[in-house]
Amino acid sequence: MSWKDAWLAATRSLGRRAGRTALTVLAVALAAALLSALLIISTSARTRVLDQLAKGGPLAGIQVAAAAPGPAALDTDSPSPGRARDLDATTLRQIRGLRGVRSVVPIESNPVLVEVPATTLDPFRETLVGIDLRRVKTLPITVIVGRTPAIGSRTEIAVTDGYLRRLGLDRKTAAKVIGTEVELGAPRVFPSRNGRTDVRGRWTRAEIVGVVAQQVVSAQFLGSAEMVRDARAWSAASDPAGGFQLPSSRYAGVFVVADGLDHVGAVRARITRLGYSTSAPENLIETVRRYLRVVEIVLAGIGIIALAIASLGITNALLAAIRERRREIGVLKAIGARDRDVRRIFLLEAGMTGLVGGALGTVIGYGIARILGAVVNQYLVEQGLPGVAIGLPLPVLVGGVLGAAALAVIAGVVPAQRAARLPARQAMGDG
Repeated sequence: MSWKDAWLAATRSLGRRAGRTALTVLAVALAAALLSALLIISTSARTRVLDQLAKGGPLAGIQVAAAAPGPAALDTDSPSPGRARDLDATTLRQIRGLRGVRSVVPIESNPVLVEVPATTLDPFRETLVGIDLRRVKTLPITVIVGRTPAIGSRTEIAVTDGYLRRLGLDRKTAAKVIGTEVELGAPRVFPSRNGRTDVRGRWTRAEIVGVVAQQVVSAQFLGSAEMVRDARAWSAASDPAGGFQLPSSRYAGVFVVADGLDHVGAVRARITRLGYSTSAPENLIETVRRYLRVVEIVLAGIGIIALAIASLGITNALLAAIRERRREIGVLKAIGARDRDVRRIFLLEAGMTGLVGGALGTVIGYGIARILGAVVNQYLVEQGLPGVAIGLPLPVLVGGVLGAAALAVIAGVVPAQRAARLPARQAMGDG
């Protein structure tokens, strides 16, 4: 008997027992769906973290603090960073030249006076932070709603939770501020007249295009580096005798991305030796990475147990089929079928059942993972954390289908062997 004949015989046999076959396929599909969904979710989450750690990114970042503003600088609602040496272009070049550094993103800032039209809010003092928006993905900035300002824009800003709280809003109602405008005034002190200080502002009307969670520096407004430079150029021309003093450094801080988690400690030490204070969450991230491995192993174990239970169902279904098909087996042997031919038919039945169930289950599992991923991402974004993109991991999908088929074939070995050893005379007599 050829493989083609065995395949046709197995297909006809499965078709004659459509109800039992459907139930067996469903059991395999449910188990494969559970396994693939768990593996897709855990693999996507682990890849999200490990890729950023291995290739560099916000999770492998180091925050370098600039000097704290002097007492005469404008106050903000948030505490200033800890005392450190000033950051300038020379020290940025030094940091970029350190071994293990992937990228350096300077954070610029300028104090501003803020007015919110069409509200009862009194004008308040805050800090406008500017970054190179082409490199925003390398910073610990998460968009909660809306988007980040356009690259180089001088009329668009994003706001943080602090601004929402001023308006009595929270993240669930953050969308209300999108499209609204604020007036930002960069202060400048002119020579005093008659003993009175003359302070004028360079006012800019800016549209709020997004709400973000950011850990780059304490501030409520995020814009482009160009926008901050314009404001600083105006404020820097203040009369020194007026009592207003800008921070000595144009940079509020620097975000340094290491080549990977393994390099964060060494890079921090090198930056510290240059005289700057640093902070990085590498210990926390390493702990999270270990827990992700444990979770992945546990989830895979649960899915494998489900597949093992499904394989027992295949074994039971095939054993029942042997009892029902003894006469058929006897006829096959009477017309010349060998033991290996009968064994081949039963193994093909098991393999087809596992293959169809595995394919169906893997597709269902991918759909479940996408739904769960959407729910989880909504929660993460509400918490100001980066979401987890559920991709299409081909190794998991292919492995789920082929793994289910292989496990089904293994489950069919014992029934196939029993059917192959059934004597033709006994089979015909039992019929």
